[in-house]
Amino acid sequence: MTKVEIKDQEFLEIVVKAIVNHPDDVVVERTLDERGVLLTLKVNPEDMGYVIGREGSTAKSIRTLLRIIGVKNNARLNLKIVEPEGGRGPRTEEAKSRGKSVSDVVGDLAL
Repeated sequence: MTKVEIKDQEFLEIVVKAIVNHPDDVVVERTLDERGVLLTLKVNPEDMGYVIGREGSTAKSIRTLLRIIGVKNNARLNLKIVEPEGGRGPRTEEAKSRGKSVSDVVGDLAL
């Protein structure tokens, strides 16, 4: 393992372990692909909300910091967060349309 490998992988592990409730379940795998370095992150399913953050803000911030490390070391770093089995998955348009609007909920309360 080179110094750059240790820096990016260790950085990700340290940051994620600091924000989750199950730090022993954090696993970071590092691979090289056609786009550069791919860091794959696996966490306890209960900690996904902490890693993703509200509207993806935490994940976006972690990706930004990894890009900075990559630029300093002339490497392109990508982060893949593995969805745990049984996860919610992406919402489809059909699922979104089934949701109620605020006015629907207020109308239900008035009844």
